[in-house]
Amino acid sequence: MANHSSIVGGSTASRVINCPASVALVAKMPPQKSSKYADEGTLLHNIIAEVLDKGVTPESLLGTKYKAHTFTQALLDEKIKPALERFAEVDPNGEMEFMVETEVHFDKFLDGVFGSGDVLGKLPNRAVVLDWKFGAGVIVEAEENMQGMFYAAAAMRTPETKWIFEGVAEVEIIIIQPPMMKRWVTTPARIKEFEIELASAVKESAHASATLKVGSHCKWCTAKPTCPKITGEVDRALMVQWKNIDPVMVGNYLRNADILEGWIADLRSLAHQMLEEDIAIKGYKLVAKRATRQWVSEDKMLLKMAELGLDLTELIEESIISPAKAEKVLKKHKLELPEELVVAVSSGSTLVEDSDPRPAVLQIGKQITAALSKLT
Repeated sequence: MANHSSIVGGSTASRVINCPASVALVAKMPPQKSSKYADEGTLLHNIIAEVLDKGVTPESLLGTKYKAHTFTQALLDEKIKPALERFAEVDPNGEMEFMVETEVHFDKFLDGVFGSGDVLGKLPNRAVVLDWKFGAGVIVEAEENMQGMFYAAAAMRTPETKWIFEGVAEVEIIIIQPPMMKRWVTTPARIKEFEIELASAVKESAHASATLKVGSHCKWCTAKPTCPKITGEVDRALMVQWKNIDPVMVGNYLRNADILEGWIADLRSLAHQMLEEDIAIKGYKLVAKRATRQWVSEDKMLLKMAELGLDLTELIEESIISPAKAEKVLKKHKLELPEELVVAVSSGSTLVEDSDPRPAVLQIGKQITAALSKLT
């Protein structure tokens, strides 16, 4: 069963409000295949829902599968554990009553519009609407987050969840995107304003003259390839079904795309080189790629493990095991991995916008120097 309606859902609320005409365009597009990133996100949503709803440990769910993805120790360490740590900060005293993966709807106010809230909870004088974001590519903000407001508005009208909002003066929208958490406190009145704005956009979307507008909300719109506004052909309606898509038009667009893709790649490469030469580019910076842990010295590591009383055969498979595997071995002996034995090494830098929370490479120079000093 779909976890949101085909008209508008939490993830599409921003697009529908900004571009009501997109509803009809998207409806005419062929079904979209799920991506590997979406499938991994679904797996992680399922895991954390099991943990919160049934009280099981995440470790007990290792090996759980969803399509081609398996819940591994790496996903536990990098995604689920940090997410649960942030969740504990929301409710440090364990007093929040909450529901997970709950379908909410607008009843007759917006017939057929529904979605699924990740976590809906109630604290003293505050309703909590929490959304998990397990992807790392796009940083999601909580302030004026339309997906969060969609779930809040729908939950206010859903009989099974409206108790969460009764008598509260505040509504908090929380985005947990491991390892980060973004929070925004608003009022029930603001949620009602959003609801009216959403209803107006849904009503407008049914008309041929509905507003068609390009903006950041277009990012995940499946109708981009044939959107009259994006292609510049606003003066004629495009029928976006397989049998009616003009192959000549698509071929022309592809030739333009090949040129643009090469230009974009060269532009990014040039910007990367300029920033490496300390030439500032407004709005952009270089950040370190994800670091991987390595042994400072395998010999030093084996010597230290022997001093701790370990059987060194536990640390050797076909070769010396990784620091991550060594941590598991040490955990069985109730020991911690000595920090001085490992160093985190980045494979290079990557170009990002200034809004990315990661520090610029120049800001982490001291950390790199300290890491490299371990090798001497």
